[in-house]
This record gives sequence, C-alpha cells and structure tokens, in this order.
Amino acid sequence: MNDQTLNILSSIIANATPLVIASIGETITERVGVTNLSLDGSLVLSAMTGFVAAYVSGSVEVGIAAAMLVGALIALIVAIGGIALRCDQVAVGFILTLLCADLAQFLGQEYTRKPGPTIPYWPLPVLSEIPVVGKILFTHDALVYFSFLLIIGTWFWMFYTRAGLAQRAVGERPEAAFARGVDVNRLRYIYTMIGGSLVGLAGAAYSLGIKPGWQTPPVMLGDGWIALAIVIFGGWHPFRVVFGAYLFAALRALSNVIQGNPNIDVSPVLLNMMPWMLMILTLLAVSSGGIERLVKLLPRRMQRSTRNLLRSDPPAALGTRFKSD
Repeated sequence: MNDQTLNILSSIIANATPLVIASIGETITERVGVTNLSLDGSLVLSAMTGFVAAYVSGSVEVGIAAAMLVGALIALIVAIGGIALRCDQVAVGFILTLLCADLAQFLGQEYTRKPGPTIPYWPLPVLSEIPVVGKILFTHDALVYFSFLLIIGTWFWMFYTRAGLAQRAVGERPEAAFARGVDVNRLRYIYTMIGGSLVGLAGAAYSLGIKPGWQTPPVMLGDGWIALAIVIFGGWHPFRVVFGAYLFAALRALSNVIQGNPNIDVSPVLLNMMPWMLMILTLLAVSSGGIERLVKLLPRRMQRSTRNLLRSDPPAALGTRFKSD
C-alpha cells in the first residue's frame, strides 16, 4: 500500500472523528427516548465557544471543557422542554438548532480567521510504528484515540452492564423500567446531558483540530443533520453508527480525490451530493420497510442473523413523554 493511499485512509479516520463523537452522543441520548434535534446548532455554537475559550485562555483543555459545557446545557434545555414543560422535543430541538447557529455567528464575529491553539499531534509510541495499521490509526491527536475508546465503551456499557440495560429499558419500555424501580426521567436528564456534552466535544474537534479556527459560515454547518441521519443509518447501535460515520467521511474523501484528478471529468456538484444521496436512500429504505423486504429474499437460515445485523427500528419510546404518577 503506497503512502498516498495510507494518507487518504488516515485522513478519513481523522475527519470522521467529530461525526463519530456526535453520532455516538446522539445515540446515547436517543436510547433513553429523547430526541435532540439541536445537533447542528449545538455543533456550531460549541465549536465557536471552544475556539474562543482556547484563544482567550491559551489552553486547549479550557476550550474543550467550554465546548462540552455548552453542548450539555443545550441538551439540558431540550430535556427540560420535553420532560418538565412537556413541549414537543422535535420543535424545541429545531428552534434551538437555528438559534444556536445564528448566535454562534453573531458572537464569534470578532474571532473570525484568527490563529489560535490547536490540539497537538500525538503519534502513539510503538503502535504508530506498526506497518499500515499504525499509520492509519495511531498517528493522530488525542480526540481520535478518545473516539476509539468511546465506541468500545458505549457498546460495552449499553449491552453488558446493568446500567446500560436500564438505559435501553427507559428508551424501549419506560413503564416497565419504572415498575422495576428505575427513575425514568432522571436517567433521561442524565443521558441527554452526556450525549449533549459529546456533541459539544465534537464541535471542539472541528475548531481545535480538523479545521482549526473560527470562520463564517462555519465549516461544520450541516454536519449535525448528517450525524442525526447516521444514527438512523446505524440503527441506534454504536458499531453500525460508527460505520456510517466512517462511510460518510470516506465518500467525502473520494469526492475530493476525484475532483483533484484532471483525468476524471465529473461534475463537482454531483460528487459533493454522493454522501447526502447515500443518507437519503438509506432513510427511504428504513422508513419504507425496504430493508425488511430485502432480508426476506435471503435463504431462511440467513434471515434471522441478517435481520439482527440490519435492524433499524428506533427505540419504542423515542420522543414520548413519561408520567410517573
């Protein structure tokens, strides 16, 4: 494998990291039955806050903490609106995503295109020297390595711990979880804020890592909607969600490579549409039952395992309210 190919694969891993973190954060939130539709605005406002805090303080750590706090607070507003005030979660999230995006561009005017601190490059000793794999996976910054741990940790937490079982129960059958002594709304607040803080971290990953600095319009504008689509694409399962994030980043990279090749005459507009078209086709397949019909075409002995692999049903209580009285 030549150096150019290795560099492309390495850049895919790096560029997918914010999407991975944001998508896992939204998966954590939606698994308890809360829909946080504010992702796009939250990403933008967190990215601006993270960069400004790092710029003013001179500390990347302060910037990351500020971005995570902003993401958690936005998610808390969604949770309060849906749980305490009994408002429609989709409406609250949609309003917040518009408000936060505009607020970020207004508040960040003075810091546009200013150089600031960035997350340092940190190749891992020994691991980065492994042929092929080391170059692709272990020559990045700390947030990339954190995303690897986040993927595995989220999967293990959800499916192999009692707390993860309670989390999934709250999103599937909150009445049954409550009957077993689980404080449904308390868990919804907690996991919504955890998911929101991860979205904030994803925003910081853009402005302090992938695309250092702040500019208008923000480079990450629109990626929150992509993260929401990736969660559906991945069927609310951490591994499949991550696969969707890396696939989207790979399609973006492929588009850039093709555009940079003078021997290939393809419209840049068409190339830039490829990742979006994949998401749209996937959402149509999920909503129309197309995946289930495809599974039925397989031999009977393969249907059950394939259905489990491609299962894309949302948590049964997603977006619903729960009353304990």
